[in-house]
Amino acid sequence: VFLDNFLTLMMVTMAMAEEKWITLFDFTGADAAKDWQTVNDGVMGGVSDGRFKITDTKTMEFFGTLSLANNGGFASVRTKPKKLDLKKGDTLVAKVRGDGREYMLNLYPARSQVAYSFRAAVPTKRDEWIEVKIPLDKFEATSFGRVVKNAGAVKPAEINALGFMLGDKKAGPFKLEIEWIKVEREELSK
Repeated sequence: VFLDNFLTLMMVTMAMAEEKWITLFDFTGADAAKDWQTVNDGVMGGVSDGRFKITDTKTMEFFGTLSLANNGGFASVRTKPKKLDLKKGDTLVAKVRGDGREYMLNLYPARSQVAYSFRAAVPTKRDEWIEVKIPLDKFEATSFGRVVKNAGAVKPAEINALGFMLGDKKAGPFKLEIEWIKVEREELSK
């Protein structure tokens, strides 16, 4: 009886822990790649090569070579616009394995401003899976890579895309693997 009660309690506890997260993206579906695209510095004359693929282990691998030639210096992978249903107080959580470089997680609002996003740093540990948690209120408004002063906070309902970017001014090969991206919601944690 004790063992049965213990197992029931453990299953309820595990179910409750899972309920506090909402999966935005994972890469287990056959069409997981269709929601993603690359945008590299070629849009400004650069020659960085950033690509992505869905791996055999059902992760997304963002990889390539960062180049500083021709005033370049960034490579990115991002979702195509879609409703993400983010809410005030949300925290984005991503499970990533990197190469030790610092990437950026960008949130893109549905606005007509060019090169405008909200950005937060994603440090990585070489060849080690980590979970990165970033509250929405920690993202900074940027335009063309520069912080926009007095831009205000992220308006969650306006965010319709997200992505990872490398622009650390270090030329050379890079690789970031993403297992999933989730939202931790305050009301679900209580």
